[in-house]
Amino acid sequence: MNTATKTEGRATPWNKGKLLGQKPPLKLKEIWAIRIRLQLDQRTRELALFNLAIDSKLRGCDLVGLRVHDVVQGSHVGARAIVMQKKTQRLVQFEITEQTRDAVAAWIRAAHLKPEQFLFPSRVSASSTRSSRPTVVARPALPSSRQTIPRQPMSVQLTLGLRHVDVGKVFN
Repeated sequence: MNTATKTEGRATPWNKGKLLGQKPPLKLKEIWAIRIRLQLDQRTRELALFNLAIDSKLRGCDLVGLRVHDVVQGSHVGARAIVMQKKTQRLVQFEITEQTRDAVAAWIRAAHLKPEQFLFPSRVSASSTRSSRPTVVARPALPSSRQTIPRQPMSVQLTLGLRHVDVGKVFN
């Protein structure tokens, strides 16, 4: 009998000895190590995003939803910002440190962002931000009032990650 997987007739859980639940926060030493690495690699976008995440403690969906005018006051990055959280619908005010202001200002200059644009636009597509919502790939033409509705499955596919769902098979 294999003792690594069975102990006294019982199977050993796959997560035995592993850290469960909420992960511990980053230590100050780890935060500075990440900042320095991003600075050395000249990754202005990631440095601005990381610094703003540390300062604001916002969720990722709220960070990527920020617009330039949310953090910029006039021609410079403000010392404070107020953002409405998507999940709780509450206003959150946070301070922006000098180091973060410098990183965000450098990112805005490098990306040539305008006040109405997203602060961190998608790198993947030409659309402004990345969404987790399904998007319609192809739509069937709606039948007119004189046409009969066909009974064969529709060929509409929804894209959600890498999965494709044939809506006709689901709803028929």
